[in-house]
Amino acid sequence: MKVITICGSMKFQEKMIEVARELELKQGYCVIQGVYNLDQENTPKKQLEKVIDAHWKKIDLSDAIFVVNVGGYIGSSCKKEIEYALNHGKEVIYLEN
Repeated sequence: MKVITICGSMKFQEKMIEVARELELKQGYCVIQGVYNLDQENTPKKQLEKVIDAHWKKIDLSDAIFVVNVGGYIGSSCKKEIEYALNHGKEVIYLEN
């Protein structure tokens, strides 16, 4: 069973949840998701750093990442995740080409 981590801008979190549901329920993948509804402005810096570190570990544990790039949008953080995944031999799958 392929393990996939969902990546993308949190402004697309509803689409990310929808994609995760599709991948897991209909396609049978094991899906790892991030923390949704995280108020970055009011979350202490140390907690945000822990969330970011955990996301790198999620990518490490995965066979692939699934980039939810609605309208082709890929933000700077997601670009780093893609680069990290590629440098660690992970497959990168995109919602949109």
